[in-house]
Amino acid sequence: MVRIITVIALFLGLAACQSDDDTPRRSSVSTQSSNDTRVAKSVFGHIPTPSAQESESIGGYAKGCQAGAVQLAETGPTWQAMRLSRNRNWAQPTTVAFVEDLSRYAATLKGWDGLYVGDMSQPRGGPMLTGHASHQTGLDIDVWMLPPERLNLSATERENISSISMQRANGAYVNSSWTAEHEALIKRAAEDPRVSRIFVFAGAKVEMCKNATGDRSWLRKVRPWFGHHYHFHVRLNCVAGDANCEDQAPPPAGDGCEDAQVWVNNILNPPPAQPSTAEPRGPLLMAELPNQCGAVAAN
Repeated sequence: MVRIITVIALFLGLAACQSDDDTPRRSSVSTQSSNDTRVAKSVFGHIPTPSAQESESIGGYAKGCQAGAVQLAETGPTWQAMRLSRNRNWAQPTTVAFVEDLSRYAATLKGWDGLYVGDMSQPRGGPMLTGHASHQTGLDIDVWMLPPERLNLSATERENISSISMQRANGAYVNSSWTAEHEALIKRAAEDPRVSRIFVFAGAKVEMCKNATGDRSWLRKVRPWFGHHYHFHVRLNCVAGDANCEDQAPPPAGDGCEDAQVWVNNILNPPPAQPSTAEPRGPLLMAELPNQCGAVAAN
């Protein structure tokens, strides 16, 4: 299965973060009236503030929204939110707490003052005007690979500074910028019970597989995916009690290292391209989102 997905994506040029890893299970959450034909990203992409509701993730990571979001502070003791103009430093309270916890750990690593935090979600989640297909329910976080040397960047600096790539050979291997501290940070995130999975380029997963000692169970959550070499993407589980939130199925059993090696092999020696049978589709409509997202957008 991994081989098929890899082949199709390599030759069709899928963009990073467009459909992160395993497809979520089909939603059992009721959807909007079929009469609401508004393009969902045009609704959610322009709302500047969170809804006045209790905090809740609604729907799936790539087809949902979030109620009662909270904002990650632009600057904290051990983090800075980047690209503030995007207004994507919103999430569920558990997600903000996770970022704060992980950033405190990052600050203990050699050469790291904390974390530069990329996209989380929009104030009410939902589809974005540009970029990600996921990040819709306030449970996704992009963490920059760039080790922060200072945490007093101005808003202008945060718009213009770039992260750094960790890959070489199109993602088959890590490059000289990859460090033991990167591995320790990802391992720490994967060991957190709040985390469902972490997406990173295939060469990084294989490198971690080579270096891991002792308990390797955390590797199961680290999933190879396209484009994740400037950042790694952390996805949290639905919060207990969020009845309208839809988790992904758990990752396959085992540490996933053999599958990651298949990805690397296919990067180095691409197999013949397979024709795509997927029909192109337009952007999500409000009618396709869970029913509760209409109230989220309106409140």
